[in-house]
Amino acid sequence: MNKAIAKELKIAADQVAENFSRKNREMNYNQETFEVHEIIPTSDHSAIVSFKKNTGKMGLAFFYYINRGMSKGWRYFFPTDSHINGFRAFEYYKYQVEKDNYIHNFNEDIKDL
Repeated sequence: MNKAIAKELKIAADQVAENFSRKNREMNYNQETFEVHEIIPTSDHSAIVSFKKNTGKMGLAFFYYINRGMSKGWRYFFPTDSHINGFRAFEYYKYQVEKDNYIHNFNEDIKDL
């Protein structure tokens, strides 16, 4: 992860902690506050951010970086078990797409590879 993107990640994670710490936030029934506990880079454009709540509990968010366009910057969500199971399946299908796409990198006359 390059330095500029890493700094943007830190700012984004701190902003999420601040937003989730608002006492009047919808669904903040326990008046929880959040602070960034740890940022774990998982690739050049993704990271796991753990948040420590004032209740002693932890929260875990998946952050991903979008490189261009109107959505450029860090985005996040708090994955559920269902999301994680879906991503396990996604990995398999991503491999299949990469395998199937490989041949399209060559001229039509050598498709017999």
